[in-house]
Amino acid sequence: MRPSHLRPNCKADKRIFLWKGLNKPPLSTIDHPTICLIEETASRASLRDTGSYGSGIRKFHVFCDIFSIRETDRLPTSFEVLHSFALWVVTDPDTLDTNQSGQTPFEPVSVSTARKYLAAVRAWHITQGWPAPLSDDQMTRINWSLRGLANLQGNRRRKPLRPPVTIPMLRHLKRSLDLSFPFDACIWAIASSAFWGMMRFGEVTVKSQKGFDGLKHLKRRDAFIQKDLNGKDYARLDLPAAKTAKNGEIQSVFFTIEEDICPIEAIRNLSRVVPAGPNDPLFSWRDTKGKLRPMVKSKALNRINAIFNNNNWGTTFGHSFRIGGASFYLSQGVEAEIVRIAGRWKSLAYETYIRSFELVVSRHMANLTQNLPPPASA
Repeated sequence: MRPSHLRPNCKADKRIFLWKGLNKPPLSTIDHPTICLIEETASRASLRDTGSYGSGIRKFHVFCDIFSIRETDRLPTSFEVLHSFALWVVTDPDTLDTNQSGQTPFEPVSVSTARKYLAAVRAWHITQGWPAPLSDDQMTRINWSLRGLANLQGNRRRKPLRPPVTIPMLRHLKRSLDLSFPFDACIWAIASSAFWGMMRFGEVTVKSQKGFDGLKHLKRRDAFIQKDLNGKDYARLDLPAAKTAKNGEIQSVFFTIEEDICPIEAIRNLSRVVPAGPNDPLFSWRDTKGKLRPMVKSKALNRINAIFNNNNWGTTFGHSFRIGGASFYLSQGVEAEIVRIAGRWKSLAYETYIRSFELVVSRHMANLTQNLPPPASA
């Protein structure tokens, strides 16, 4: 992307606020400093994941640079520009005639990611004081094109299914960790919670050491260990924010005693090995100087995958724990609706059933002829 004074170097989550256009937006309120301050505050409060918006805004400007879109046509932009952006950002150059595409650079992403990019450009417009750039009819036309490109490309760029973490893998991970060591104690608490609670890995880790935000991430005071009506222990983690939660909505994760790989005991062990205050990160560890640090996603996965790779299990992704937990519950006969509610899915992912089915195919389909009448003698 070409440098511009309109797009200062900043973190991704700041681009939606700091990246500007040449055009001056129309007034949306009366010209009074108090009202303007309230409007800006309300606008910022309407945004949640500004970091992902930043990625989409950057990709839009990369496209504009490649195709020489003038600055005055970027904010506000037009349907023609955004339709072209959507076509470019999804197209796999291998599907094109090189004589026609020439030397045009491509950076293809999935259709779902392209829609997120379009949402980012829309949010950028609104944040900067402009109307949303696309009407419903225009968005329908863009979706028509995206669907066509998806049909043309078929499975060419479909990601391989993420491998699920299994019970043997979880047991091996625990045996390989030193649970008296702060870092490893945190790793085990994260892994067992993500598996049994079917949690997204972004809910138990942060992107960077400075990325912890008490309004978004779990704190020590968000974890509760209580007894149910039968007098048995269960844990509840109250998520301050979640992917499928509405603004201000708290979603809860529940898990119970699970013998030798128990997430409740992992949480208790973490609190003993890594004591911390109520507003400190729940999943945290202390370095050699005693400084409390939230667990970074990349560091957690590096430690886990080092252990799994030594046992020839290959690379595990953060989502593997969530899928693994759901697959295990389903394989043990837990009703799909219970898994959906506990995992906080709006609908159960198709891949989840596939992973579960692979684990228990013989239980449901083997030896079905043994109860049939014997064949008639020849």
